[in-house]
Amino acid sequence: MRSIFIKEIKQFFSSPIAYLAMGFFFVLSALFLWFIPGSNYYIPTYHFANLTPFFELAPWIMIFVSAAISMKSFSEEFKSGTIETILTKPLSSYQIVLGKFLSIWLLGILMLLPTFIYAYSIQQLSIDTQIDIKQIISGYIGLILLMANFSALGIFASSLFKNQVNAFLTGLFLMFLFYYGLDGLGNFNLLGNLDLMIKKLSLDFHYQNFIKGLMRLSDLIYLLSITLFFIILTNYNLQNHMK
Repeated sequence: MRSIFIKEIKQFFSSPIAYLAMGFFFVLSALFLWFIPGSNYYIPTYHFANLTPFFELAPWIMIFVSAAISMKSFSEEFKSGTIETILTKPLSSYQIVLGKFLSIWLLGILMLLPTFIYAYSIQQLSIDTQIDIKQIISGYIGLILLMANFSALGIFASSLFKNQVNAFLTGLFLMFLFYYGLDGLGNFNLLGNLDLMIKKLSLDFHYQNFIKGLMRLSDLIYLLSITLFFIILTNYNLQNHMK
């Protein structure tokens, strides 16, 4: 697993992929938070000393970035035939999947590091108000867990196709569906008592508690379960390819 993880990280940083992903995330979030007054996330017009606008905005940018950086994880290996070489190494299919998953997840976490400057900026702007440290820490933990979800969904989508575009579009669809789609479906009130259950299946339903500074065990377990579930599905797809 370690060899796969290091290989993937080196590939990310030996090409523009990692730098473009990190730059895109930081620049786009900065524009909406600080430079576009008409934005719903514009921090200078927000009346609380916390990072709620950033935590509301970040998942939408993360969906596109995660789908982009994960689309080639398996699809390129299938298309080029290099997956056969990887499978000859003394590694289990789970180790291969985890190595790729962890590399994408780490890149996502590194993508968040420059955004710590937002917390510092809010502190400087809130001279008479103490910033809500607990809410900020909880929000970042929620984002890190959400990035794990998106990474798992991304590599699962990539394990379905040889074509990277198909992997990207499928990953994008799955991330949107699990983050907001299920929550939106529950809001239509079409299925009676099942509506709340559908809403609870969405990632956003559980992530919102982290934004509020509420780190509940049930939310943590659910987000980790979704990650594990799609890692298992990806491993299943890889094993089928090995037959």
